[in-house]
Amino acid sequence: MKIGIDSTIRCDALIIGAGGAALRCAAEILEKRPASKVIALTKVTHPQKSHTSTAQGGLAAVDPKDPLDATIYHMFDTWKGSDCTADQKVVKRICESAWEQILWLENRGMHFSRNRDGRLSKRTFGGHTRNFGEASVYRAVFEADRTGKGIMDTSWGETLKKGITFMNQTIGVELLIDSGQCFGAVAFRQKDGTFIRILAKATILATGGSGQVFRVTTNCRQNTGDGLALVLQSALPVMDPEAVQFHPTGIVGPGILASETLRSVGGILRNRDHEPFMVNYAPKMKELAPRDLVARAIESEIREGRGVINPDHNIPHVWIDLRHLSADVHEKQIPEVSSFFKRYVNLDTKTDLCPVRPSNHYHMGGIPTSEFGEVQGSDGNLINGLYAAGECAAASFHGFNRLGTNSILELITMGQLIGEMACSHMESEPDAAPDPQPRLFDEQFSRYFNGTGTESIGRLRNRLRSTMTEKVSVFRTEASMNEALSVIDEIKQRRQHTRLTNSSLMMNQELLQRWELDNLLLVAESITIAAQYRKESRGAHFRDDYPQRSDEFNHHTLVSIGPDGTYLVGKREIDLSIFKGGGEYGDKFGFIERTY
Repeated sequence: MKIGIDSTIRCDALIIGAGGAALRCAAEILEKRPASKVIALTKVTHPQKSHTSTAQGGLAAVDPKDPLDATIYHMFDTWKGSDCTADQKVVKRICESAWEQILWLENRGMHFSRNRDGRLSKRTFGGHTRNFGEASVYRAVFEADRTGKGIMDTSWGETLKKGITFMNQTIGVELLIDSGQCFGAVAFRQKDGTFIRILAKATILATGGSGQVFRVTTNCRQNTGDGLALVLQSALPVMDPEAVQFHPTGIVGPGILASETLRSVGGILRNRDHEPFMVNYAPKMKELAPRDLVARAIESEIREGRGVINPDHNIPHVWIDLRHLSADVHEKQIPEVSSFFKRYVNLDTKTDLCPVRPSNHYHMGGIPTSEFGEVQGSDGNLINGLYAAGECAAASFHGFNRLGTNSILELITMGQLIGEMACSHMESEPDAAPDPQPRLFDEQFSRYFNGTGTESIGRLRNRLRSTMTEKVSVFRTEASMNEALSVIDEIKQRRQHTRLTNSSLMMNQELLQRWELDNLLLVAESITIAAQYRKESRGAHFRDDYPQRSDEFNHHTLVSIGPDGTYLVGKREIDLSIFKGGGEYGDKFGFIERTY
């Protein structure tokens, strides 16, 4: 089959993705430069199917009028929660602009939940404290337990009003990079089976997460690490890929997220004997400790024989107890999560204990960027005209452990900032862009159609995901990761013997899954190699054979692929600008002990 470019189009800004970060970026560009031609690609059938829509609990933002909270406390909590690996310039920038983003959303129609006094309601999440860890604080604003959907509705509406062009069921398959500058990308339109070269003054990667690398995940089916794979194939690095978050409370069976809101409103984690066990792991914060600590606590209870075996799925778990909460809480604050338990495991949160265990949730690592979202190469140089936002990017706001409600905050804040940066870049770029030619996609897709053999794409994918869940999950060791790499090598060989039964380019789901398998393998291998390199435990990356944090690894990990196909590991310094700047609270931002 002949694979080639079917057409070429030009635009001012190309956004690969259409979730929260992408839409906030697009809205900013269209507000600042109304005449701009902005194209957003979405892998799914409609932007509203993007994974941001599933976000439940809220977004962190300090109200300047709050007498108990302060931006400096939010900054401290984020730094401490990251296990001292977030970049402090990024932490400062995002936390200081958080309330501005709340006002932007509310002024454009988002229906935040309010209290009886008419003020924005707030809830607390794990690691949200006042006075540098003294006590919990209410910091997260929310729209019931469908906050992500509210953000998507609002941002989507803003982009539609201002004339964005969406290309649904379209994927980016190759970045057009030449001499340190990005000129757009090659896109594949699944509906009509065509490859389009899209030339753009600014290209923004906002492809979301990579949860499908793991068998048990809260992520949607489409989150296969496509953006990370794109940059790796372009000889660019990914940063901190080993920093993978496992949400403590995935619903046993489907793995669907049972929001941290459940613990925020007073849910209690109990083991087989119905004992509340978090007091043994985080005496002060208990259920409201950061996610990595709670996830390890649950796994430890299960490993030590205090878990419960689910009879329907034969999966060990613990309970979350919501029975003592008022009907008002069940019906107004957690209605959607309660419905998930009813729909998927036939339990009533008002009367039944609910089964949960850690589920892969979020990738703190991603495409390395500057504090302004500009993509960086392995040498730290910026790739002109290329930006990354949202979960696929690593600025790094989250370091090695993300606090609940910081992800949506990062989406909209970095989306807005990158929109501003892209506008400035577009002003300086000539209208007649160079004419870069793609080098990779035609050979890649031809190989898929030329494959022969009897290997099953689905079986290979399931073997990879099961292996990553078993060997490179909440607890890791050198031996388990060696086993994972052996399986990855085996799958890389076996994938050459897969054959597509459908020879058409149009709406060929088998073709899409074969492409996704390549992406999953790239991301899985980078995660495992980085985790092997980091011989310590830090945040969500925990090694049984190296259980302590080590100053030797006070840096970010950069993983890239060399010309010969081997993986290369490099470093990027952690930004300590708040600590080095001194000032009244500078001493709070050193490499502090992380206890709760």
